[in-house]
Order: sequence, then C-alpha cells, then structure tokens
Amino acid sequence: MKDTGSVNAVHRILLVLSVVAMMAGSSSARAADAGFTQFIASLWPEAKAAGVSRATFDAETRGLEPDYKLPDLILPGRPPTGAPAQAEFVQVPADYVREASIARLAEEGQRLLRKYQGALSGIEARFGVPATVVLAIWGRETDFGRYTLPDDGLRVLATQAYVGRRKDTYRNEFILALKMIGEGDVTRKDLRSSWAGATGLTQFLPSEFYQHAVDFDGDGRKDIWHSVPDALASAAQQLVNKGWQSGVRWAYEVQAPVNVDCTMGVPEITKPIGEWLRDGFVPVRGQKLSAAERAQPASLLQPEGIHGPAFLTTQNYFVIKQYNFSDLYVLFVGHLSDRMTSPEPFATPWSASTQLRTADVEAMQRELTRLGLYKDKLDGKAGMQTRAALGAYQKSAGLKVDCWPSEAVLRSISSSR
Repeated sequence: MKDTGSVNAVHRILLVLSVVAMMAGSSSARAADAGFTQFIASLWPEAKAAGVSRATFDAETRGLEPDYKLPDLILPGRPPTGAPAQAEFVQVPADYVREASIARLAEEGQRLLRKYQGALSGIEARFGVPATVVLAIWGRETDFGRYTLPDDGLRVLATQAYVGRRKDTYRNEFILALKMIGEGDVTRKDLRSSWAGATGLTQFLPSEFYQHAVDFDGDGRKDIWHSVPDALASAAQQLVNKGWQSGVRWAYEVQAPVNVDCTMGVPEITKPIGEWLRDGFVPVRGQKLSAAERAQPASLLQPEGIHGPAFLTTQNYFVIKQYNFSDLYVLFVGHLSDRMTSPEPFATPWSASTQLRTADVEAMQRELTRLGLYKDKLDGKAGMQTRAALGAYQKSAGLKVDCWPSEAVLRSISSSR
C-alpha cells in the first residue's frame, strides 16, 4: 500500500514551487511547469497498473503542459477560481428552457428520429429508453454534434488532476484517458472535451466510457465521437445502469393547489402520484393518468418555488439528473423529449423572477446551515434542498413562503445572527 500522506505532501511541494515560479514572470515559464511535469511522471506506476503501456504514456505526456486558465482550479497564492457560472445553475428557468431553443431542437430532433429510425428503434427495444430521451440528451450536450468541444481533453484532465478541486477524481480520469488512447478507442486529436473533461457526442468522462459505452453499430468499436448509434446507445446504457425504469415518464406537469407547502419539494418526500392528486394537484390540460401511472411514486418539483410550473417527478427524473446534477438540465431534456412528439409548451409559464449570484446563494446556504435548516453541500446552486431549507426559514421568520432565493430573504437571513 502506498503512503498517500507522503505522496500528497510531495504533490503540494511540487505545486507550490511550480506556481511560485509561474508567478515570478514569463521568463520562468519552463520552471513553472517543472512541478507539473514531475507530477505527471509520478503517475506512471498507476497508469501501468491500469494497463497503459510505457510507449503510450511517454508519447501522450511528452510536452504536455497545464492550462492554468481553466476554471475550478486551486492555485497557491491565488483565490480559488471556482467552477464557471454554468447556465444550469445561474439562469432562471425562463432563460435556460427557452422556447426558441426548445422549438429549434425539437424540429431537428424530429428529423433525426426519421434519419436514425432503425438504430433508435433498436435502442428502445434493447434498453427501454425512449428514442426521444437519448436524442434530447444529444441535443442538450452538443447541439446534435454541431457544437465543437473547445479543449484538449488530456490536457484538461491532467490540469484538473494537478490543481483542480477534485484532484483524486481527475487523477483516475486522466489515467483512463491514456488507456482509451492506448487501446485505440479514441485518438488524441478526437479527445476534445469541455473544461470539466467530458468528451464525445453525449459527453462522457473516461470512467463513464468504460462503465457505459456500447458498440451498437457492430463495427467492433465503441465510438461515442463519430458513431451516432454508439453515442445514443451509450447514453441509454448509462441511464439503465443508473436505474432507468422502462415505460415510466420522466415527470408530469401539474397545477399545484393554492396552499401548497413548497418545502415538500425534496426527493425524500415521495408518495404515489394518485395520492398527490388526492391532495389537490391536477394534471395540466386535463391529462388522464392510468392506474399504473397513479401508482408510480413521485416527488414534487417547483423549480421557481411557488412561482411558475410544478411537476411530479418519477424515478426516471432523478436518473436523468445523474447525467447532469441540475433540475433545469433535466427539465430541458425531458421537455425537449416531449416536444419531439407534441407541440405543446409548458402549460404554466415561467415567472419573471431573477436569480441570485452563485456567491450569494452560497452565502444563503451557509446561513441556513448555521440555523440548522440546511445539511447539504455549499455549492451556490439553488437546488431542491436549498429551496426547501429557504422555505423552512421563511416559515420560522413569518415571511411569505415561496421557496425562492431573493435578495430580500438573503438580507433577512443574514440579519438573523
């Protein structure tokens, strides 16, 4: 067993020396990267154990340089860069789930349904995931392949392994990326990625490639970069591996009763849809639910608190959420999936509410934690748990309970010290 304490200590020393040199000026650029080069070299035993050849390791790491401009890095002597302001977490729903974007992608999705009819029918039969769902994931992730991923994936993973907030995670992802290249799954040229290292038409990390990738077109390769059938089948396999239930919708839009308690909108509060309906929730547009649908367990989702649309979310909602941990992402994918077969937008319009800055939401989470109302991570994202904790505070403070983070509520919480 390796001495992880010693390894981490050496890593910290290399990092400090590297960044100190980097900050000394451009003439020290080579010295600045010396720590990075030594860190990468130190990964050889782990790469070898994972099945990476020496030839692949040397060829792909030779001349590799860190990208200190990436987000989510921790550099000595500099403030943490933090994750970028991802649209899923800083935009209000009306901006993220934009009707114009949904309509455009839905029209393209209908064309692709016809183009890939054979493969998509096979995917549905094999995995039980609707064709429209995997198409919607492809549309959201890379605009059906039209979006060119901006970064050298290996460089991204190496940098995140060296100075990222989640070093241990990316250390493994970097090694698996080398393994993918060495085994011929992808070329270095094609290993383009997002700032977080996800790659391919449907955005997989290397570990997800090894867990979920599928050769659906039968050519002997699991090609999520160029083969649409492989990429979509791999997305379906990932959903199945994370608990997808065949024949179950992702969610049902409902009209919530006027006196709804928005603090119930957490995954822990789950009951059969029929029970929600008996409590006054009404499917929109007079939708009739079967006995099997009424028996499905569901949770309440109100993305804007008591404002805007409300949904009863099934297990499949949370399965999609494991693909991207954002309520707005799942709403986009689910709604886009629906729109490929139905032209109707959400029955209830989004409100004109504004979203607090990430730093302000994190400050709110910190205060709610201090008050014992919030027990999740401090991430600056106004998700289900944050909205419910906020509603609990509003109840205790005698404020209007709407479960939506606003500047007024933040001031109230901050003044409660």
